[in-house]
Amino acid sequence: MRHTKSLTIGLLSMTTLLAACSEQPAATKPAETKPDPFEQVVADYRTYAIAELDQFTKKTEAFTTAVKEGDLDQAKALYAPARMHYERAEPIAEVFGDLDPKIDAREGDVKESEWGGYHRIEQGLFEKGTTKGYENYATQLMEDVHLLRAKVETVDVTPELLVTGATDLLNEVSTSKVTGEEDRYSHTDLYDFAANVQGAEKIYQLLNPALKKQDAVLSKEIAARFADVNALLEAKKSGDGYVLYTDLSKTDVNQLSQAINELAEPLSKMGIVLEG
Repeated sequence: MRHTKSLTIGLLSMTTLLAACSEQPAATKPAETKPDPFEQVVADYRTYAIAELDQFTKKTEAFTTAVKEGDLDQAKALYAPARMHYERAEPIAEVFGDLDPKIDAREGDVKESEWGGYHRIEQGLFEKGTTKGYENYATQLMEDVHLLRAKVETVDVTPELLVTGATDLLNEVSTSKVTGEEDRYSHTDLYDFAANVQGAEKIYQLLNPALKKQDAVLSKEIAARFADVNALLEAKKSGDGYVLYTDLSKTDVNQLSQAINELAEPLSKMGIVLEG
């Protein structure tokens, strides 16, 4: 009898437990999060921009070393190629508003007492024909570039940054570089010009698969406009670089300006990929 009673009590306890469990609210499933369609695009651009800034750091090291060692010819030769890496990655570099003017300000952009960086040294090399007196500027430039490289790891790269960045690169070309104001002492503006276009084209290439799905006609038009600009730039190549901006005719400048504007207009519509 004791055994039967224990079994009965056990069954009743189990029944009570099951009943209690059935009264508990069912656990809610966590809402499924949709994968970010631009996650890989953002990752790929970050890799591209960081690689460019790595090269910028390396080449700035060689440039500033030449300045500090008094090697005028070497410093002049390294000036424009080094800056191309910065210009390609400018959408990220410009996020740091305190460092960009220290590295890239032109005369008149900041107070005379605060003016340093590449363009201050450019003036000494190409207008005054000397490295003397520019050693401290070279040292500070290198420190700022190292700081930029360290800080870029913290940048929050977003699809919106890419879309606006591509357009801003071309707007910079059409508003300043096409006038010859950027490199006013060395006249190496076409190096910057080409690098900005290359940086914008990289962003277009990364976003283009999504853009094709949204608007294949727009995608094709942008590709054709990039081809037009690149053809004009290719015609102005000189060895591994470009001819001086002062060697361009008025017709050349007008053609470049028009081609850039015709590219910037459809490129500015690329934001539709973020709406899909």
